[in-house]
Amino acid sequence: MPAPLTRRAACRRLAAFLAGSPLLPAQLASRAEHDRIPALDEMANVFEFEPVFRAKVLRAAYDFCSLGVDAEFTLRRNREAFGWVRLIPRAVADVSSLDLSTELFGQKLDFPILVAPTAGHQQFHPEGELETRRGASAARTIMMVSSGASYPIDKIAASAEGPLWFQLYARDTPEGTQERVENAQAAGCRVVALTIDVQYHSHRERLLHNRHLATPVPGASAAREQARSQRRKPEPPPPPYGLRRQNPDLTWGILQALRVYTKVPLLLKGVLTAEDARLAVEHGADGIVVSNHGGRYLDYAPSSLEVLPEIEEAVGGRIPVLLDGGIRRGTDILKALALGAKAVLVGRPPLWGLGAYGAAGVRRVLEILQTELALAMGHTGRRDIASIDRSLVAVDFP
Repeated sequence: MPAPLTRRAACRRLAAFLAGSPLLPAQLASRAEHDRIPALDEMANVFEFEPVFRAKVLRAAYDFCSLGVDAEFTLRRNREAFGWVRLIPRAVADVSSLDLSTELFGQKLDFPILVAPTAGHQQFHPEGELETRRGASAARTIMMVSSGASYPIDKIAASAEGPLWFQLYARDTPEGTQERVENAQAAGCRVVALTIDVQYHSHRERLLHNRHLATPVPGASAAREQARSQRRKPEPPPPPYGLRRQNPDLTWGILQALRVYTKVPLLLKGVLTAEDARLAVEHGADGIVVSNHGGRYLDYAPSSLEVLPEIEEAVGGRIPVLLDGGIRRGTDILKALALGAKAVLVGRPPLWGLGAYGAAGVRRVLEILQTELALAMGHTGRRDIASIDRSLVAVDFP
């Protein structure tokens, strides 16, 4: 008769079983390697949403969100630039009460953080921008809606409470541009930001490769295809150099034209030089968004952060300067504010939250950034946004 199993022996056998089980390595592996989708309350930082997002959306949708232009140098540089800025803490300061609120264009913001305009949210969630809006509103964060949204602006506005801003691409005709602006204003958008860095559609290699992943639509009969081909208009001549036009004829006169019917503050998004910043002020822009379009248009352009100081100096406080590009941490936001930004716009992380967990994911991403910013302010002795200045950072841009 075998001897009775002692507690020590039982524990030894259990340990041996666990050591050979695939469950233990799965728990020790990085979250990016998990087969299990973690619960929302397990997410500790913004980066952890990205692998869940990737697991849940189609490859083409993931690549559309994640890509940069050409070799993606600028995409990477947007992140690397934050590593070139060091925070200088002040240990003895009364930060028992923190205030992250600020004011922009006559609007009170609970946090100097906005959701950046990004197109086609329905690729990532069936409710698209409606769900993004719900999550941003729940996090008390302004969403800037893209001209390329999956839903009409009035429907997005009606999906939740809270202020909205609108990002504008100029249309092919002045009438088309005016219609976009007036629709946005009628929906309650309190700011319009004209994107100026989209002369031609860019060379996005991930999307070019993904064209070959498409499959024919099932059920399309030969007769129906023949009838469709007969209705097609003659093909236009190929564009010079294979380029597809977007806004190649944009001039500074666009600001004067927009002023006729734009009744809200008008921003220019896509400024990367001090010269353009000065011209924006001279031509009457109400604000600037320092941006390289998330590295999606011109490769080997500078990161947004590294040109922020010269642009802020050129503007000289005459109009607010905002920044987007590469924001992933609360410390990133603090660095941008210290270098002169009045607020930041966050693009990809809310989309990670949307595709991974819907509106709740968008809200959680924004709340993590809010908490991290508050913590960074506390540890650097800054009790409110007004107390953040250049003395907070040391810069080592290459």
